[in-house]
Amino acid sequence: MDFHGIPFFAITHPSGRPSHEEFIISSAGFWVQHAENEWLLTRRPDLQSQQAPMKKGLFAFNVLASVAYAGAAFAKTGPEERDTRGMAASARVDERLIGALVLAPALLDAWRYYHPDTKWATWASRGVKVGMVVMVVR
Repeated sequence: MDFHGIPFFAITHPSGRPSHEEFIISSAGFWVQHAENEWLLTRRPDLQSQQAPMKKGLFAFNVLASVAYAGAAFAKTGPEERDTRGMAASARVDERLIGALVLAPALLDAWRYYHPDTKWATWASRGVKVGMVVMVVR
């Protein structure tokens, strides 16, 4: 597959899953990214000032991947198998809403990285992350 000339691969699952299963499958990667960032920022709130290149790299990848996926969701572009489209279709919402739900914790976690003492960003980020999981029961 390619995305506007950038080659990549996609792992798909059989279609026809119940909508809550489709949402879980499509959301799983984002949930892992959010959980990893939560773990990193909770265990090491001052990560920015530490010598931890692997942890910083993992954090940066998670944030940048979420930004890229959100951009594709806002533009409604990319392959039919994109996760944000699968989440939106299964939750019966506009894909741009899913893009916002993917982008918000990434931006809040980036804020937390640079401003580790900001309690509002910590709880706002966690709230959005939990909200994405709760969408399964929608």
